[in-house]
Amino acid sequence: MFTSPTPDYLVHRITRPCICFLLLCLWTTICLTLWHFLESGHRIQQFKPPIPKKQTQTNSSSVISALDMGISDEEWERLQKALDWPGPDQQITQLNLSTSPVHSTFSIVDLKKSYKVGDNISVIITARDHNKNLKRYGGDFFKAKLFNSMLKASVYGEVVDHRNGTYSVVLLLPWEGQAQVFVRLEHSSEVVLILKKYRQSSFPRSHYNGHFEGLGPNKTRISEVVECNLKWGGEGSWRKHNCCCEYKDIKTGTVWQCEKPKKLSCDKLVYHSLGALENPLNPTEKQIFTKKLTNVGITGDTQAINVLPNTAGNGKMQRCRSGLTTPVPAGLYLKDVWKSFVCNTQQFNSTRMGNCLKNKIVYLLGDSTTRQWFEYLERNVPGIKRMDLHTPRTGGPLMAVELKNNIIIHWRPHGVPLRFTKMLITDLHYISNDIDEIAGGPHAVVVFTLFAHLVFHPITFYVHEVAKIRQSVVALLSRAPQTTVIIKSGNTAGLKDIFQSDWYAMQQNTVMQEMFRNIDGTIYLDVWQMTSCHYLLEDVHPGAAIIANEINMLLSYVCPT
Repeated sequence: MFTSPTPDYLVHRITRPCICFLLLCLWTTICLTLWHFLESGHRIQQFKPPIPKKQTQTNSSSVISALDMGISDEEWERLQKALDWPGPDQQITQLNLSTSPVHSTFSIVDLKKSYKVGDNISVIITARDHNKNLKRYGGDFFKAKLFNSMLKASVYGEVVDHRNGTYSVVLLLPWEGQAQVFVRLEHSSEVVLILKKYRQSSFPRSHYNGHFEGLGPNKTRISEVVECNLKWGGEGSWRKHNCCCEYKDIKTGTVWQCEKPKKLSCDKLVYHSLGALENPLNPTEKQIFTKKLTNVGITGDTQAINVLPNTAGNGKMQRCRSGLTTPVPAGLYLKDVWKSFVCNTQQFNSTRMGNCLKNKIVYLLGDSTTRQWFEYLERNVPGIKRMDLHTPRTGGPLMAVELKNNIIIHWRPHGVPLRFTKMLITDLHYISNDIDEIAGGPHAVVVFTLFAHLVFHPITFYVHEVAKIRQSVVALLSRAPQTTVIIKSGNTAGLKDIFQSDWYAMQQNTVMQEMFRNIDGTIYLDVWQMTSCHYLLEDVHPGAAIIANEINMLLSYVCPT
């Protein structure tokens, strides 16, 4: 039977409900499917960008919080501002785009025929790349000084970064005669970016050895040597396949970990020693970091500056005491003698040293640079003798006494991480713990330094260690406010590489200064400037002339006039 077509209006009336019904069914099916999927234990994950290839050498340690470091969020913000260092927005991989010491120059602004003692000169540094193009960003690590080789005179100049490829230095003219300007490029901004990268990394540039000794299965004494390192961060800064024996210091919270020995238990750790260094640089970074471009003097106005005497005089310097700020420059060398601009520096011969230290107990804590102070006093204080503590001669702990004048001098290295010879692990104490054991008083002189052995590890760990030392110093000065507490800054070093860069040490000095800035009763002794401008080649162990001047500064605070 033939049927007539359905009218259009009826088609629309029928089709719309059908479509709506089908959409409703489809939506219900999707919801039920999704519900069953979630109920089965699965979770829908938010889309994430592709994960870059894993680079074990750059595991970030930025997960460390201010609480982990033992400071407030506000203090960490202040420290980050103080540590801020400009540079390129991204890592430069082409050598010709990095700063060139050959094409970078310096010039003296409005050079005059003569000056007077006490005047200043301004120096402009212009950074260029290997294509002779002007750099458009800052971050280069320049060092500057004024010097006179004949007079054995020099003074430090602080370089100001204008973040556009130009830098300026204001140099004081503190002696009569002639003077010359010297500027060197220690690291390009591109190298500093690499240094930053690995300082924030958990890559173990320095390895250490743990020596385990004890009775084996057959009751004979055996020994095993395994790798050890610092544990810092949620997962630690170093992982081994057979990990780990952990040793946590109760007071500081610092955790040291060693690979588990195969035959001995974790409680059989007896000795500690330095291990190998591991270079994390890739081929491109090594090219930019080449020694040919590191710590190189740049060309500029090298003509002699004539400095005439000034009859106005310099005024009287105040006595050395705590609470004094360190200016730039902090002093000058003249005829190889350091004259401080902080306070009245004295010269101590052997007799004066003995008189100054009479009835004193001196605690020198830190590393081999404070051991140099111990050795200097041992050689120069009349009648003082080293006691045989049956410890390594360079590893310590060490003690020297002079019975007639009741002088006692201690030296002790700080705790791990430490790149020293084989030593008993029980002889390695954290500085904060040693300070906690000092009674203090007017007879006590406490000196500490902390820099050279911590440049291999994240700056956050350094902040943590300084925070603990600060806590102990505050407690010491609270119970014995007449105690002399001297902080020896880090000094420059001979090595300018990924391991011992002066940029690392300078940043640590910034942390130390900032964290002790408002601690009454402490003295900050800036040996950075003393080692930066001297004519001797920079060395992590400064030369004898520098050490003698450092000791004169130390004793000027112990026995001020």
